[in-house]
This record gives sequence, structure tokens and C-alpha cells, in this order.
Amino acid sequence: MPLLTRIRGPRDLDRLSLEELDQLAEEIRTFLVEAVSKTGGHLGPNLGVVELTIALHRVFDSPKDKVLWDTGHQSYVHKLLTGRQDFSRLKMKGGLSGYPSQAESEHDVIENSHASTVLGWADGLAKANEVLKRDDHVVAVIGDGALTGGMAWEALNNIADAKDRPLVIVVNDNERSYAPTIGGLANHLATLRTTDGYERFLARGKDLLERTPVVGRPLYETLHGAKKGLKDFIAPQGMFEDLGLKYVGPIDGHDIEALESALSRAKRFGGPVIVHCLTEKGRGYQPALQDEADRFHAVGKIHPDTGLPIASSGADWTSVFGEEMVKLGKEREDIVAITAAMLQPVGLDKFAKAFPERVYDVGIAEQHGAVSAAGLATGGLHPVFAVYATFLNRAFDQVLMDVALHKCGVTFVLDRAGVTGTDGASHNGMWDMSILQVVPGLRLAAPRDADQVRAQLREAVEVTDAPTVVRFSKGAVGPAVPAVGRVGGMDVLREPGTDTPDVLLVSVGALAPMCLEIAALLDKQGITTTVVDPRWVKPVDEHMAPLADKHRVVVTVEDNSRVGGVGSAIAQALRDAGVDIPLRDFGIPPRFLDHASRAEVMAEIGLTAPDIARQVTGLVSKLDGRLDGTPSEVEPARD
Repeated sequence: MPLLTRIRGPRDLDRLSLEELDQLAEEIRTFLVEAVSKTGGHLGPNLGVVELTIALHRVFDSPKDKVLWDTGHQSYVHKLLTGRQDFSRLKMKGGLSGYPSQAESEHDVIENSHASTVLGWADGLAKANEVLKRDDHVVAVIGDGALTGGMAWEALNNIADAKDRPLVIVVNDNERSYAPTIGGLANHLATLRTTDGYERFLARGKDLLERTPVVGRPLYETLHGAKKGLKDFIAPQGMFEDLGLKYVGPIDGHDIEALESALSRAKRFGGPVIVHCLTEKGRGYQPALQDEADRFHAVGKIHPDTGLPIASSGADWTSVFGEEMVKLGKEREDIVAITAAMLQPVGLDKFAKAFPERVYDVGIAEQHGAVSAAGLATGGLHPVFAVYATFLNRAFDQVLMDVALHKCGVTFVLDRAGVTGTDGASHNGMWDMSILQVVPGLRLAAPRDADQVRAQLREAVEVTDAPTVVRFSKGAVGPAVPAVGRVGGMDVLREPGTDTPDVLLVSVGALAPMCLEIAALLDKQGITTTVVDPRWVKPVDEHMAPLADKHRVVVTVEDNSRVGGVGSAIAQALRDAGVDIPLRDFGIPPRFLDHASRAEVMAEIGLTAPDIARQVTGLVSKLDGRLDGTPSEVEPARD
């Protein structure tokens, strides 16, 4: 009987011998490869933390002791050891989340999938234990990549302020976030990885000096008194201890016995301790170890033996952007690129290969990336900062006060905008078009297809006196959606065939095919519709109000929050222009969305062609005063 099937909770680990624990680790790796290859998910990071997770749950008593993960994509082993071994629907509707989830288990404390936040959480929990006089332990596991984020160091500064407040920080050091970790901290950790350690140096020195007549012992005492200086010279973990944090390590992160010893010492210390563990991302799976790009950080469905993808979905939005960036780089020497530790996921790897001196990886530090972009623009360059839409939230103040206030020509490219689905609440890019509406001077483009990604990216980098944003979806890009006309800067995608059309349907970004489907459904109900793509949704095109005034109803459809989004901006523009006609805005309701496929999420929130067509039909029927069986009351948008 496999050992893994006997593990129903962390305390089941207590009765296993060291040899059995090693066997369990191998079983877990085999399970992860077989399970994640069928569903897709974060494979490489979890293969690297198997022994570390076992040791954590042996030494600490979860859920009484709080074990926190930053980021949560390395929590699959934690799930297995806390009673969740059905991975058949990982990241699918009704299945396990790809991150910690409070709804799944009492062992999941924070649903953390934005990096560099766990130390702040740990600081707060440790303070709560102190105030309430609890003897619970708090353990924060943070990857070396997440330590490139400024929030982590803000937290460390506060944690170190209380020398007797227990808190264990486990640095999972695999030299990588997505790709190899960069920056000064990475270099420092590399030094620690390759250092034998000052304690062994002093031990050897003591043996030698104590055998030296007359001067030996006094000289040793002098050296021992200068231990701090020697420590910084030989093993520069002094950086952490200068902050007031006890440092233990580096520890072999795949040696369960060594890990348990180090964690037990940290647990007994009674103050803040850093345990530095060296792990290997993708350990035990050769295809992952051979993947130099990101060690199978995240994979789709793959063949478990070869690691090769089972199917290809064709060109995606990210690759279209990446290829156009290379073309722009060849044409303009002032174009530079910025990424926040995600060179390949945001499509900048080809640009980096072509122009290595013109790409900057700032680490998991979106705030710094935005300010640095302002500096690059002020210095005469045009930076393109490519980032997931959900992560731009972290740099809002810098977009507002550094880039926009200073009228800097910076282009932000937002990947995975709108409903992304399987990664859950934290990764849906559903806030950008709302929060960016308040930024003066900012211009925001939402391309509907690959051709528009190329065209609007080029338009964006021509702007030198304001921030520009180009946002697009996740996954396959789909066929081109041609325009049949142009009104101002807006593309007309469908003409009504009459001089007195009923509905002006405003399609935002990748939802153009769905909006054309809505128009076709309305046509069957005898409702004439004009479909327009604004292309640039901020500011609202000056021709929008006159065009709307020729219709009876305006309907907006966007892959963004309904609160403060494009629909709200258009409604305000119509009011300002004195155009008093009904407007219905369809978008994402203001709530956190559970993980599921994009199609399932869209159906759940009513953002589908049949749902919208039905409600628009009801609205037009109400305007007509019809009582012939069509709805006389407009149904509220689904929230």
C-alpha cells in the first residue's frame, strides 16, 4: 500500500521513519507528475518543495501553527499532506484551487497568489499571538524570487523590530521565480549558497591556534571577538543578522533530517529566525530540469514521460505582442522593455534575445518597474512595461503620480486581461479599465484581434507625453474581426442596414465576436443594431455621443468590472454631451470569481451572447411598450 494513501493529515507523518519519509517524497513526486500532466498547473515549484513541506508539517502543528505560503503556487504538496489528494479536477470548476483556499481546508490560512506579501501577513499574525498571549507558531515560506519585492523588505524591517516575538521565515531558495532570480539579493544568496560557513572556519582555526605556543590562544580570542566581521567576510548572512534576524543555513532543502533539525532549532529560538533552504525547482523530473526557461513553472496538459504538450492551441495574444516588439525594436533604438520577473510569460523573451542590452527584469517589483519606466522615458527612451493585468494593480500609485503626473511616454502592456478563469480570483485581470479611468491623460487601448494588437501597440509607442496602455486576453487569439467602416477613431464592425437603428452595441476588446453574435440574435427579433469597437476606450471618442444619439439604446459589453469601467465612462460622456438615452452596461460583477474555465465563468456571470441578447430584447420591448409575450420589465444584470 503506497504511503501517500495513508496520509490523511499532517500528524500521520509522525509515525513514519526517515526511510519511509524519503519513500513518501518519491511517491509525491510521481503523483505530481502524473496528476498535473493531465490537468496543467504549477509543476516545477512543487517538485522542489516536497521534502521541505514534509519537514514543515513534521515540526509544526498545523492548523494550530500557521504555515503561510508565498506564493501559493508551491502549495500542492501541502494540499496532499492535509487531506486533499483528489487532483483530478485541479484548477477546474468544483475541483481543487491552484492556490491555498480557505474554502478547501482549515490548513490554508491565506489565499496568497500575489508575491511578496506573506511576510506582512506573518508579522500581523505574530503580533496577534503576542497580544492574545497564544503560544501558536507562525511560519512563512517565501521563495527567493519573492524577496525581490519591496513589500517583503518592508515586512522584514518590522519583523526584526521585535527580538522576542517568535516567527520563522523559511527562504525557499531555488535561484528562480519564473526564470532565474535576478538582482543584488540574488547575488547575495548565491554567495551564501557557495560558502562553507564561518563556524567551520573558526573551528579549524581554533584547533590550529590552540596548538600554537604562547600566542595561539590570545590570537584565537581576538579572532573570536571579531566574529561578526569574519562572518560578513566568509559567509555574508550578516545582512540578515544586521536587521536583527537570527540566520540558520544554508540547509539542503532535500534532506528531511537536516530540515527538521534546522526548523526545530528555529521553533525553539523565541524570536524571528530565517531558515535558508536550498532547493531544486523541478527536482526528480528530467524534462523539467532540462527546461532552462522556467523549469516547468507552469504547464498545460503534457505527456508525463516526455514533458511535451499534448496539444497546441495555435497563436496566442502574448506571442503576437512578443513578435511585434521585436519588429519595433529593430525599427526604433529608443524602444526598451521592462518585465517584473516574467520575461517569458509576458512574451518578452524574443525581444531579450534580440536586444539583451535593452530589456530590464526588475524582479517581483511592479512599483519599482513603473517608476523606473518614468525615469527611462525622462531620459529619452520609450519603455514598454509588459505585466499581467492583475499585477498592474500593485503599481497604481506609480502610474498615477510618477508616470502620468510627469507626462512620461510609457507604454504598459497588460497580458491576461479580463476573465482568466482557472487561476482563480487573484488572477482575473478585471480591474484595470476601472482603476485606470481616473488617471489624467492616460490612453487605454483594447485590441479585438491580432491585427489590432500590432496596430495599437504601434500607436501606443508613438505617444511621448502620456502613459498608454494596451490590454489583451489570455490564450488563443482567434481569427481577425474586420471593420466595415470607421467613425472618428472607432471601427464599425456591423452596420444596421437602416437609418433608424435600435441599438448601438459598443464592443470592448476580445469580446467583438460575441458582440457580433449578440447583434445576429437581436436581428432575429427584428432589432436593428450597430456594432462599434472604440479601439481606444479611454478617453471616450468624441464621436461616440453623436453616434449614440442616432440610436434608441446604447449597450456596452466589456471584459472588466462593471463598476467604473468603460460602460460607466461612456454613460458619463453621453450625459456630458446631453444625450439622454437608455444605456445598459454588461461586464464582470464586483465580486471575486471562483476558479473555472473562462467559458464557465462567463456563463456564470451572464456574460454570454444569449444572456445579453435576451436582456437587450427585453429593454427594447419595454421602450416599444409591447405586451406580446416579450419581457415588459428589464431584468437586472446578473451580479
